Amino acid sequence: MQQNQYSTRQELSGTFGTASSTHWIATQIGMSILERGGNAFDAAVAMAFTLHVAEPHQNSLGGEVVMLIRPAGASAPRVVCGQGVAPAKATIPHFRSLGLELIPPNGLLPAVVPGAFDGWMLMFRDYGTLPLETVLEPAIAYAAKGIPLLTEAKLRIDKAAALFREHWTSSARIYLPGNCTPDAGDLFRNPELAETFQRILREANSAGGDRTRQIEKARKAFYEGFVAEQICKFCAQTAVWDASGTAHTGLLDLEDLSSWHATYEEPAAVDFCGFRVFKPGIWTQGPAFLQFLALVSGLDLFALNPFEAEYIHLVVEAFKLAYADREAWCGDAERNDALVPALLAADYIAERRRLIASDASLELRPGSICNRPPRLPRFAVNVSGGLGEQLPPLVSAVPFGEPGAGDTCHLDVIDRWGNVVAATPSGGWFWGSPAIPELGFSLNTRAQMFWLQEDLMSSLAPRTRPRTTLSPTIALNEDHAIAFGTRGADYQDQWSAQFLLHHLGFAMDLQAAWDAPNFHSDHYPRSDFPRDASPGKLTLDQRYGDATADALRKRGHTVGLHRGRRGRGCAAKKSALLLRAAASSSVPASLALAR
Repeated sequence: MQQNQYSTRQELSGTFGTASSTHWIATQIGMSILERGGNAFDAAVAMAFTLHVAEPHQNSLGGEVVMLIRPAGASAPRVVCGQGVAPAKATIPHFRSLGLELIPPNGLLPAVVPGAFDGWMLMFRDYGTLPLETVLEPAIAYAAKGIPLLTEAKLRIDKAAALFREHWTSSARIYLPGNCTPDAGDLFRNPELAETFQRILREANSAGGDRTRQIEKARKAFYEGFVAEQICKFCAQTAVWDASGTAHTGLLDLEDLSSWHATYEEPAAVDFCGFRVFKPGIWTQGPAFLQFLALVSGLDLFALNPFEAEYIHLVVEAFKLAYADREAWCGDAERNDALVPALLAADYIAERRRLIASDASLELRPGSICNRPPRLPRFAVNVSGGLGEQLPPLVSAVPFGEPGAGDTCHLDVIDRWGNVVAATPSGGWFWGSPAIPELGFSLNTRAQMFWLQEDLMSSLAPRTRPRTTLSPTIALNEDHAIAFGTRGADYQDQWSAQFLLHHLGFAMDLQAAWDAPNFHSDHYPRSDFPRDASPGKLTLDQRYGDATADALRKRGHTVGLHRGRRGRGCAAKKSALLLRAAASSSVPASLALAR
């Protein structure tokens, strides 16, 4: 397979360290931290805080993060859960009392505990080496002095400008300076966010010279101190317009924030192509990725051409099965990772694989595990198919407006000692929730991923995690470590899986593996608002060509074409002699560095 046939960039390599992220400045900050003697964990934290400033349309300090980290020499990574939980007041009866059948995709009602800050601080405390001030300095400087505004961010501001002016005036003060929409490339400043970082740092430094005490003081300032107080005051006292057409206050209170902490967890894993592939657990869509790998392991995919219809059909049909099980079995309702082994059991996988036929399936077909039948949510259907009659639309006349699908960042770092970080920060988008006065960031809207339907694995319940699409990956064998991920909500694991198939199965280098043509299915219900599904819908990169698209249509797929590459893929890899990195060339902001 030609390595650079599909890419305008080269895979980068070096021996000192490597970093990749969805913004070139964040990547440069990560490399600078490595060059100053920091390790991968230090670099990742500095990159993450920089991304809060550089990509406020993709993530913020009010969002969440899911990480996989592998300390040098460890046989397996650890999961860092920076996904906050629903407020204690967040119940299905409460939302139904407001006349809602779905949780709105914006405003304050869908906010859960912001988990990103504690996730980063937990990892930084236990595995980092540098002072907190060192990793906060770049974010503070860019927030105070300005950072070039991305075109994507400018377009989001344009779309939200009327909402900001009429309803979310705290956001207008930050994103509409002089009551004008900024241009791409303008220096974007957020002095309120800079002051929030500086105050956290001042409170941390008041703990004295001990690094651990400083970090603990920073965590306390956020979850028990001035940050928590401002969040909860805003949620309680401010009725905010949301897409239901009504203004609502938020549900978060001080007890919600002070009682929650980021955690370490064991990952789920499968063997694939000589690697052990690791994902976060049942409260994410990670197990669907692993189930997909197990399903295609028995299909002899690598004897096929990856750009022809037979290969695409098999990949899509395997993902339909994996995502059907995601809908039935993934969520935090039982906090039961014991379900994962059942989903990945060899007999169960073989039974599921036999459902793959030569024609496209238009059904959502979850399986039964642990002697339990699957339970599925009701959801709307966008195209004709059997699902429409079986599962009637959940929402019809509620004027929610534009769907609330969000976006996401990703970063990967590997240092010269072999420490590895793969992290996917998201949430707190400036267009999803109004900026909190005096703090300069917005809250997440992750609760939109709960169902207001009883007895599902992802039903809304107090102090539970919404099932998240955030899904970084680490793959390990004796000689190599690969960290990778992308944005894309439900598409994340579809695109990431294709990257892995391209790299391990078809010997493409990291850059070519991300930049090769890709595709995605919308067959399953979306994880975010409006929770609809499009049975049989398949979207192809137009580089596949009309002949491939027509061959897939003959199999029953509803095929559409898109221009260019999708996702914002990042990857880093360590081998015995070299460190390598890549970032999707489809997004100018993405950058990989290696030295």
